[in-house]
Amino acid sequence: MSTTTTAQTTQVYRVFILATPQQVWDAITKPEFTERYFHGVRIELRDGRRFSALGDMTWDEEILESDPPRRLVHRWTSAYDPELAAEEPSRVTWEIEAQENGTTLLTVVHDQLEGAPKTAEGVSGAGWMFVLSNLKTLLETGEPLSA
Repeated sequence: MSTTTTAQTTQVYRVFILATPQQVWDAITKPEFTERYFHGVRIELRDGRRFSALGDMTWDEEILESDPPRRLVHRWTSAYDPELAAEEPSRVTWEIEAQENGTTLLTVVHDQLEGAPKTAEGVSGAGWMFVLSNLKTLLETGEPLSA
């Protein structure tokens, strides 16, 4: 898995996963998967929005582009933390590309973080890396690293 950060306003993460593009798409868009690897957050897409729930807390973000199972672009708000939620929304792009060897390359770009410096710091490095490692492990073994 690789990571690149540029002044923390554009963050790029890449991981190869032994799964099909459809399996990766389902894992990033269906609550029965997301709650297992994304810190317990249940995420689903409907009505042009990305809905998230963590315990009693719920929030939603605008979907800017959806091309299943290849690309998803949505606004990002760190609503799980009041201080981070006060920052400007940023953007997350999920690129899903089938590879010739039966794997899928997942690239996640988290950008437009200029107005969200605390969010940028919180998700950089280990933040996104843990989520993506957990996703990869879940799809390849059936069990996440941790919930």
